[in-house]
Amino acid sequence: MQGLEASLLGGDRTLTLRDLVDRAGPGVRPEDVQLFWRTLGLPHADTDAPLFTEDDAAAVRRIADLERSGEIERRTSVTLTRALGHQCERLVLWQVEALVEDIAQRRELDDTSARLVVLDRLADLAPVLEEQLVHSWRRHLAAIAGRFAAEFGEARSTGATDPSALPLARAVGFADMVSFTRRTAGLGSTDLSAFVQRFETAARDIVAAEGGRVVKTIGDAVLFVADDVVSGARVALGLARELGGDLGVDAVREQAGLAEGARGVTPVRVGFVQGRVLSRFGDVFGASVNVAARLTDIAQPSTVLTDEVTAGLLAGDGRFVLEPQPARELAGLGTIAPVLVRHA
Repeated sequence: MQGLEASLLGGDRTLTLRDLVDRAGPGVRPEDVQLFWRTLGLPHADTDAPLFTEDDAAAVRRIADLERSGEIERRTSVTLTRALGHQCERLVLWQVEALVEDIAQRRELDDTSARLVVLDRLADLAPVLEEQLVHSWRRHLAAIAGRFAAEFGEARSTGATDPSALPLARAVGFADMVSFTRRTAGLGSTDLSAFVQRFETAARDIVAAEGGRVVKTIGDAVLFVADDVVSGARVALGLARELGGDLGVDAVREQAGLAEGARGVTPVRVGFVQGRVLSRFGDVFGASVNVAARLTDIAQPSTVLTDEVTAGLLAGDGRFVLEPQPARELAGLGTIAPVLVRHA
């Protein structure tokens, strides 16, 4: 295990907390390093134990250099580190569990044996996973830079800014599985895992294909955003259309094992609206998010609801049919007149 750990960490644990502080440069205190470690989501370090590597010291020094240079404030460095820790912990768990599942199925091993095989292979797999992570990160950073340049470059040139408004105009929506508990009540852990993975994979593929982005999955629901109202409508309708079908437990079990295609995974209710949101911590916030969630709650299976304002933005677009629905009282929002959205 010591050899595997040294391979993954880039060296042996030879540095104490005090050693790491010395290598981090002027102004760095033990409590600063402990804060870095805590926000990264790792256990507290014993002051006198050799728990750190030279790579650990370099990581702390790089973030400290940014603070010393005035490029970022302490609060920002904590936020950046916390984001890395949170996302990487989830990513690593996801990847390792996927490898375990793969080994267990292909070699017909029990869970414990599969985990031991994965442990033996980690040193060989880690460089590939690391390279893919960096490549994916760069592509996503380039994508968001392109969106920002197009959206805010035009706003700056026209002076079209409202300091009191939330910063981002986005279509935001939810797709919520219908009767998730009933549909999965008879599934074992393997079938349940396959079903949930199939739903999330299918939903992410549909959202990306229609020009949107998945913000997060929340239990049996997906939260998505799109840069404009038409893209948002296409995402919402795509989810309602493709994730259709009324499946019982046996059909769910059968579908969970299929490798391709989304139809029949599970019906979803979809609600989406256009509005302004705040993007923080990898999530989005704002009144429109709440409205979309409430509309999802009252939508019928395999249908899409929006509000009157969003429907007004889609009016006149021949690709969509808009059908006003009876007004409803929605908890915390008052009376809203939903509008059913369909493909023409």
